[in-house]
Amino acid sequence: MTKVKAFRMQLKAGNEAEYKKRHDEIWPELASLLKSAGIEEYYIFLDEETLALFAFQKLGENDTTASLASLPIMKKWWDYMADLMEVNNDNSPKAVPCPEIFRL
Repeated sequence: MTKVKAFRMQLKAGNEAEYKKRHDEIWPELASLLKSAGIEEYYIFLDEETLALFAFQKLGENDTTASLASLPIMKKWWDYMADLMEVNNDNSPKAVPCPEIFRL
């Protein structure tokens, strides 16, 4: 069975276009890092009514995503995005895990 991870984040009002723009222009070195950590597919969806962000990742068999938080480029990205969304004290996004309850 494919390993998946889903979580919810929260965008601050008025930042919808800028959030999309920054992701459209994701740094190549960050995209490469995410892929090398085993993220095969990564989607983020926006609920335009509540500004909730729903993220879904399809992970490779031996992913190393747990180590991403300690890497400088990841921290730099969090700092870059912190003004647009709800974040923790270290500027990492406040992410609420969404457990899987159904798969077809």
